[in-house]
Amino acid sequence: MGWNRNEITEKLGIDYPIFQAPMAGGITTAELISETSNCGGLGNLGAGYMKPDEIREITKKIRCLTDKSFGVNLFVPNESTLYKQEDFKTMARVLAKYQSELGIEESSPHPEKNYKVLYENQLEEVLRAGVSVCSFTFGIPDKDVIRELKQQECIIIGTATNVNEAMELEESGVDMIVAQGSEAGGHRGTYHDEDSGLIGSMALIPQVVDAVSKPVIAAGGIMDARGIAAAMILGAEGVQLGTAFLTCKESGAHPIYKEALLNSTEEQTVLTKSFSGKLARGINNRFIKEMSPLSSSILPFPIQNDLTGSIRKQAAKVNQPDFMSLWAGQGLRLANETTVYELMKRLIEETEEICGSIRI
Repeated sequence: MGWNRNEITEKLGIDYPIFQAPMAGGITTAELISETSNCGGLGNLGAGYMKPDEIREITKKIRCLTDKSFGVNLFVPNESTLYKQEDFKTMARVLAKYQSELGIEESSPHPEKNYKVLYENQLEEVLRAGVSVCSFTFGIPDKDVIRELKQQECIIIGTATNVNEAMELEESGVDMIVAQGSEAGGHRGTYHDEDSGLIGSMALIPQVVDAVSKPVIAAGGIMDARGIAAAMILGAEGVQLGTAFLTCKESGAHPIYKEALLNSTEEQTVLTKSFSGKLARGINNRFIKEMSPLSSSILPFPIQNDLTGSIRKQAAKVNQPDFMSLWAGQGLRLANETTVYELMKRLIEETEEICGSIRI
């Protein structure tokens, strides 16, 4: 079989084992997702922050644009999010400075949301929508969730950043595993000790492949056909690209965000908790730099994420990248202004050429 005919393509009913990463926060538009699937890959909706009705509306729109498979990604909530009330007040005071600078009217901190209930409602909508692929980040869905999804013949994908997480995911019953190397942009999928998830793709992928029997999808720093071929040689049966899709015309990324991606380099990305409270890789900016000395005061995810929400939203409105979360992987120099069709065509043609020459 060729590089594009394996267990992943067979189970998902796709032509090429190329996944567009499920980036949350409005990046994964219906157009981005459907066009990826129409080109033979797997488009994915980053629904971690979405309300159930938002998931319902966008899945309907995607189905109007494609009859191909696509996935929905959800965030598994922590059982408990512990922090001191004094730390909450301290962070609110720190952020008030940036809110004032951006012209945001001062408001009292909102009460904590019930994230477990939101997750449960999201799951109900995914089940109701009959989605064919559901992936999870930040943890493992419980047995009842896995059973219900499997009853609907939904393919379940988990995210691992080390071998132990991959083994736990396999034991839980997921069908496929994303091995996320530390080069990846956006949030680390680590759900145990965060330091245990900082392993580069070159080291992570073959070790995960050897440790589990489920198909492995490589993620982290993959931007072109060379990265795809390398992942296949390391034993992966699929690849997941995020940053490469961010600069596509169909992406929901803010124009300022796209401009930053196209004009930044690999050494400008850093790992930070400043925006969300969870370790994530993005382009360094003023907010990250100034929050760095206050790392011990940063609240856990998703509390910190909620508190910085007004800052990120207003910064986008006034085109101020210094206060935006510019998530990006380390393959930045390889980003291009393009369309999904052009990107997928290039990835497929060049991967076929490389893999053909080395007989993968």
